[in-house]
Amino acid sequence: MTSTLHRTPVSVLRDKATLLRIDSVLATTEAGSGHPTSCASAAEIVSVLFYSVMRFDPKNPRQPENDIFVLSKGHAAPLLYAAWAEAGAFPTQELLQLRRVNSDFEGHPTPRLPFVEVATGSLGQGICAAAGMAWEVKNLRHWPNRVYVLLGDGESAEGSVWEAAQWAAFNRLDNLCATIDVNGLGQSQPTMTRCDAETLQRRWEAFGWQALSVDGHNLDELLDAYERAAATRDRPTVVLARTVKGKGLGPAIENSPDWHGKPLKWDDATKVVTNLRNGLSAAEPHWEADLPGPQRSADVIPSFRAAEAKPKYEIGAEVAARRGFGDGLAALASADPRIVVLDADVKNSTYTEEFEKAAPERFVECWIAEQNMTGVAMGLAARGRTPFVSTFASFLTCAADFIRMTAISGLDVKFAGTHVGVSIGEDGPSQMGLEDLAMMCAEPGITVLYPADATAAWRATALVAAHAGPCYLRLGRSASPVIYGPDEEFGIGECKVLRQSDQDRALIVAAGVTVHEALRAYDKLLQQKLHVRVIDLFSVQPVDRRQLAVAARESGGLVLTVEDHYAHGGIGDVVFSALATEGVRGNKLAVREIPRSGKPVELLQLFGIDADHIVSAVLDLLSESAVPSQHRPEA
Repeated sequence: MTSTLHRTPVSVLRDKATLLRIDSVLATTEAGSGHPTSCASAAEIVSVLFYSVMRFDPKNPRQPENDIFVLSKGHAAPLLYAAWAEAGAFPTQELLQLRRVNSDFEGHPTPRLPFVEVATGSLGQGICAAAGMAWEVKNLRHWPNRVYVLLGDGESAEGSVWEAAQWAAFNRLDNLCATIDVNGLGQSQPTMTRCDAETLQRRWEAFGWQALSVDGHNLDELLDAYERAAATRDRPTVVLARTVKGKGLGPAIENSPDWHGKPLKWDDATKVVTNLRNGLSAAEPHWEADLPGPQRSADVIPSFRAAEAKPKYEIGAEVAARRGFGDGLAALASADPRIVVLDADVKNSTYTEEFEKAAPERFVECWIAEQNMTGVAMGLAARGRTPFVSTFASFLTCAADFIRMTAISGLDVKFAGTHVGVSIGEDGPSQMGLEDLAMMCAEPGITVLYPADATAAWRATALVAAHAGPCYLRLGRSASPVIYGPDEEFGIGECKVLRQSDQDRALIVAAGVTVHEALRAYDKLLQQKLHVRVIDLFSVQPVDRRQLAVAARESGGLVLTVEDHYAHGGIGDVVFSALATEGVRGNKLAVREIPRSGKPVELLQLFGIDADHIVSAVLDLLSESAVPSQHRPEA
């Protein structure tokens, strides 16, 4: 076979692998924790990739033209750090800061380090992100970069790995190459496949990949495999590297099931390191980076500019918030070339099909595989895109851990969950997103907006597109009256006061569909000559503490929240937490049991969050306020 790779001499690669083992042992021993055996099994793999296969500038790890490496088996972080150190990115002495509280060399990789694209360590996610990066490079940039991802064989039990496998094959990502460190050992016992690379090979081939089985400690076999991968067209490649866990650390450690996640004591580490150094052929193996081509224009992804179009919904017209989201997204298609929209086979329900019509090259169908869809979005965001992940809110819970890792990575991923709450109607509880606010608001750094009508949804879509960092839009299914005009301005961290007077005796805070119920309740109470203030919360996280506090004080300190969400973790908890120092009293109306099928109006009434229940709750609060009480918001 004619060589297509920049081949580094095998002697240099062997020495580099030895140095990677030494660095990993010293770093974990100094830290007193870590996974040296998981690093040792993959030392030759990483040596070949970093010092012969990949083209990258170690002094500029974020250069877009670099080949990309993702460590999916994030517990082998010391190996990753050592690879960059041995490439010259920073002095190897800094590796001894591993796991210190003031160091960015954390136990598992995070993007605090310039050479880490996405946070890994929750297994099964790195390959999804790598697939997203490969798709972006191939389909949007049309560049020659290649993407390499290293997995452990234990994480091959994760379903998300196979979601990514079938998606990458479907999209013919021939610039994606995965490597599985088949050492046969997991954390507490052998993996399901042990060291059976043949079984793994059949599985990956069945998913449409080129699967190459090699001795993971044989440098020539690894070089040949990556050369074949680079020459293969129209399908991704997986290299199944048979290895020994703890390779090179001595017979008492090699292939032992008792050494996962355990550092060596200093006496043992000194002996191991001495033995490894004795095997080096050169004191400093000479290596020069195979640099990528000259850096392309920084304007490859133009910056965001606001869409000139405005929402055109007439006040009083019946339009679903999800419609406003889809229309707003389509309006942004030409204004913001960073935006990529990902769908889970529900584009005709989320209205993201409108974006597909406007920018089909930036619409990504991920099918019914929400974990991989979110992981792909992580990869796209790591490459400078602004991905919108859209599906029913209830199905986003399938990807909760991926959302958590998105937050840890601080990636610019926008989530849109439609079909929220009991107000979706007859489809029943499995389709009703009722815990999504609790899930999203639990993650620091995620902005959460909950628009009440189509105009607000349009504006919210533009707001999150322009806002840096992960965001969530909560969008109702049912059509509801438009209450905001096309020129209404919205802001992250701001609420909307819809009804107020200097005679207000209570404050009602609502969001989404319950805003409309609160307005109906306002009219009913006004007929009884009772004035209340009504706020559309809109921005759930961050919340408008100042406006809420002013409204609560001016409304006599009585507060009622009402939401189409379970009681725990929803807007009630957000509002009363924001008002914790204001001495308010009040109540939370929310869904407090597993719902059932029915018409939306029936379900809002059945679960106590319609206008009549709001009126009753306000009257109860006013009645209780007439008598001294220790009443506090219901749990």
